[in-house]
Amino acid sequence: MDKTVTNQEEQNQKNNQPADGQETDQVQMVEAEAADSADVEELKTDEFRGAADEQEGEEALSFGELYESSFKPPKEGELISGVVVQINKENVMVDIGYKADGRIPIEEFLDRSGNLTVDIGDEIEVILERHDGEVDDILLSKEKAARIKVWEVISRTYNEDGVIEGKIVSRVKGGLAVDIGVTAFLPGSQVDLRPIKDLQVLVGQTFPFKILKYNKRRENVVLSRRALMEEERQELKTETIAQIQEGKVVEGVIKNITDYGAFVDLGGIDGLLHITDLSWGRITHPSEVLKVGEKIKVLILSFDKTMSGFHWG
Repeated sequence: MDKTVTNQEEQNQKNNQPADGQETDQVQMVEAEAADSADVEELKTDEFRGAADEQEGEEALSFGELYESSFKPPKEGELISGVVVQINKENVMVDIGYKADGRIPIEEFLDRSGNLTVDIGDEIEVILERHDGEVDDILLSKEKAARIKVWEVISRTYNEDGVIEGKIVSRVKGGLAVDIGVTAFLPGSQVDLRPIKDLQVLVGQTFPFKILKYNKRRENVVLSRRALMEEERQELKTETIAQIQEGKVVEGVIKNITDYGAFVDLGGIDGLLHITDLSWGRITHPSEVLKVGEKIKVLILSFDKTMSGFHWG
């Protein structure tokens, strides 16, 4: 019995063991599958590396483009802000956010006495006049930038019926020259409410003005001080009329003297004070008791608001 069992076990072992040819085929299949898997993994790695290299190249290109774009110079004629970084004998160097600094001839920063009017660190507005890309030479101008700003102010003031301040700089034919950032013309008839014989006395003084008209192309600006004074006078007149009452004593200023009396300004309203009401005694001329610019008190005898007519003494 034992022999029979033993023989059966041996036979079973033989049946479970593959033949030599079959074992070789199985080994070769396993090796082929392993090789295919390795090829796939290598292909995936190559594809990943290629994609990564491509993405890296695109990022590098984008960064390079961004870097270059950050240094693009402004266009010629463009108004920009900059900071003074260096001053030498010939130029004032200005950082305008480009890879090269711009230069402005130092003459633009010298006053009439030859004194420098700018310091390192000052922020200024400039205009780009010329850019030589081969050597990165950038020519700027502060004066032209200032003129552009002035014309913007002139246009806005005119359109909004506003007021602009200016300094009378010289006497010219037919009126006065006024500095408002550009040279403007003030006709003699627009200087005051009344004619001024000697316009030279106004040279050097600063006043507010209205802009009557302007032409940027011709660099022509016409001003009026009279128009502004008339507006102010009308406002004052309205206030004065609201306060005046018959029998009230008010203060006025002698504006003009004639043979028959004196004109008194009560605040936007002129009235005639007749020579017979100037004094209890007899006088031959108002200038005997009054002078232009003198302040006096008068009594309102009657007043017609609809006609703005006064009778006073």
